[in-house]
Amino acid sequence: MPAFEYTALDPAGRERKGLLEGDTARQIRQLLREQQLLPVSVAEVEKTEARRSGTRFSAWRGIGAGDLAMLTRQLATLARAGLPLEEALLAVSQQTEKPRVAAILSGVRARVLEGRSLADGLAAFPQVFPEIYRATVAAGEQAGRLDGVLERLADYTENRQLLQSRIRNALVYPVLLTVVCVVIVSLLLGYVVPEVVNVFKAGKHQLPLLTRGLIALSDGFRRWWWLLALVAAGGAWGFRRWLADPAARRRWHRFLLALPLLGRVVRGVNAARFARTLSILTASAVPVLEALRIAGEVVGNLPMRDAVAAAAAKVREGAPIARSLAASKLYPPMLIHLVASGETSGELEAMLERAAANQEREMDGIVNTAVNILGPAMILVMGGFVLLIVLALLLPIFELNQLVR
Repeated sequence: MPAFEYTALDPAGRERKGLLEGDTARQIRQLLREQQLLPVSVAEVEKTEARRSGTRFSAWRGIGAGDLAMLTRQLATLARAGLPLEEALLAVSQQTEKPRVAAILSGVRARVLEGRSLADGLAAFPQVFPEIYRATVAAGEQAGRLDGVLERLADYTENRQLLQSRIRNALVYPVLLTVVCVVIVSLLLGYVVPEVVNVFKAGKHQLPLLTRGLIALSDGFRRWWWLLALVAAGGAWGFRRWLADPAARRRWHRFLLALPLLGRVVRGVNAARFARTLSILTASAVPVLEALRIAGEVVGNLPMRDAVAAAAAKVREGAPIARSLAASKLYPPMLIHLVASGETSGELEAMLERAAANQEREMDGIVNTAVNILGPAMILVMGGFVLLIVLALLLPIFELNQLVR
């Protein structure tokens, strides 16, 4: 039976939301009336998610990485314990505290109860369960190893969430410091400097060059701050529109790869994501060409994604994976050597896992070093701005003291 999300009013007029299973929306309304509830809206979960997927706001398109990792781990645990799939889905949907996650799991369970496979049930929510997730589950069901595949998926989603969290947490400090620097300098130029400089304007002697420059900058900022904000917003909007063109986005991604430090981080993060995805797909008995195609889709950098597509075409013709990837010269040499070793020894899955762990460990070191350097650098830059402002305010005072003497 399909799952339906409903909104209803109780006898006191309070709004109630929930989830019920039934054959039709009419049956759900009848059930609500029997519970002394007045139905306001009843919608099938699958159709509701399809509408949300089409919205422009990305927050509606999927669920959080933490939620996906948790429900995957719970499913893997229950499947390993021998619980039937529909009962495992019901238990996980009842365990979660988030209504949307519960609704999605109920929608998947409804398809399973209709006799479809778990992969078919997940396919009804493509924005929630990525293609690697669905393909891995399908391979596990075909091989009769769904519990083991779900455990690998749980490890994969947890590792990916951990990597995203580490990068996000590492960027919090420099971003916050940058915002604070901009706010402080803006307050100094917009409010503090004009009040102090009015004292010097009453005098007839010429002010120092640094002070005159600071006054001009402060006056310009107070007069044209709205234009600066408009230009910044327009520039951001224009840049996003430019990136909407695939050719322009490809050029931008190639430029990022050419940068000294950022390029290394972008290359390492995408290489780790590719290696870990390909590892779990090959371990789940997904065909190599299909695994390469799916692993290429999770690579965010377009030139690196194109390199995977070109490598897949060469593998289709009989070439080794390592040599095909090495042709682009975009993937780290350590990854290429480990893949070659895995192909030679027949342990491709283990070598890919090792390559992913190696890349993630290297990226952790680079990001931590960059953050440790960027923090003091931002403090020095901010201190430099404040020093210039203080000097511009003190120089007229020093000149007045010399005139008095």
